[in-house]
Amino acid sequence: MAAKLDYHWHLRKVMADRGLFSTTDLIPLLDKRGITLSSSQVYRLVVERPERLSLKILMALLDILNCTMDELIEPTAAASAGTATRTKKAVDAEAGIGDLRPKRARISGFERP
Repeated sequence: MAAKLDYHWHLRKVMADRGLFSTTDLIPLLDKRGITLSSSQVYRLVVERPERLSLKILMALLDILNCTMDELIEPTAAASAGTATRTKKAVDAEAGIGDLRPKRARISGFERP
């Protein structure tokens, strides 16, 4: 079976290495290269790991940051399904804290109309 591939996105680190500490610093630099993105789009591009990325945006980032693709994207092997499995619990499911439950608040001295 072929190994599943994953990647680490290092845009924030590369930006910091180049003295760009604010996500909005990228907006005019991208605009000079014909890429128009909103501040929220640029924020998500920097802070989150993109699942899809336009090659034009990637090439603009490489040009702006004067870096290689290896510095920006680090390929890694995906964690195996057995070790990275998260189990979702229902809203009222046992949280594993034993008998520690909050007590219902009782308001005294208040009369209902």
